[in-house]
Amino acid sequence: MKLDILAIGAHPDDVELSCAGTLLAQIARGSKVGLLDLTHGELGTRGTGEIRLQEAADAARVLGIEIRENAGFADGFFQNDRAHQLSLIKYIRQYQPDIILANAIHDRHPDHARAAQLVEDACFLSGLPKVETELNGATQAAWRPKAVYHYIQSLDITPSFAVDITPYFDQKLQAIMAYKSQFYNPESKEASTFISSQEFLDFVRSRAVHFGVPLGVKFAEGFTMKRHIGVRDLNDIF
Repeated sequence: MKLDILAIGAHPDDVELSCAGTLLAQIARGSKVGLLDLTHGELGTRGTGEIRLQEAADAARVLGIEIRENAGFADGFFQNDRAHQLSLIKYIRQYQPDIILANAIHDRHPDHARAAQLVEDACFLSGLPKVETELNGATQAAWRPKAVYHYIQSLDITPSFAVDITPYFDQKLQAIMAYKSQFYNPESKEASTFISSQEFLDFVRSRAVHFGVPLGVKFAEGFTMKRHIGVRDLNDIF
């Protein structure tokens, strides 16, 4: 299946927190969207890797995405090296996305920045025919996405552009709350974490408002990119 957009996250819930509204907006416009988690999030203080996998499947149903896969990399310890790049290249060539959404270029969790660079490097290498990979015994054709955009996570980063997600914000929250082991639950007996408080959910909302205000919309998600934005018509900018 060829995808229009492949969203990649170091951990299950990275995508939901940071760019689920954008994915929902694109799906509503007819885009085929998939999601790839690099790890099971098994080092998370609350829950287990197995629980996170089930929660990821629940969130995928809320989002209505075409596919969701997990690369099975080691949470906290995966590297931007040849083995991980080749593994990621196989997914890129299998789904041939035009656009990839990846982790923040820097963030409080070291996995996020490392994943951001891993995705950037794998996307470039995926376009080189002499980098050979196989899937199900068949040689894969080279494929390079047209663009890699990085969503913004915990740290305050100025976006290169922002996407209006106002009609989809409530559904985004539903996808986030599919991770019942991770986010605010007053009945949970597990240890408190950075993301398990009501204040963190307030932050998710306020961040969306913060990105929305300059656009004149209620909620938005911000992204960074390494190249200039090009438009054919000034009316495309609102």
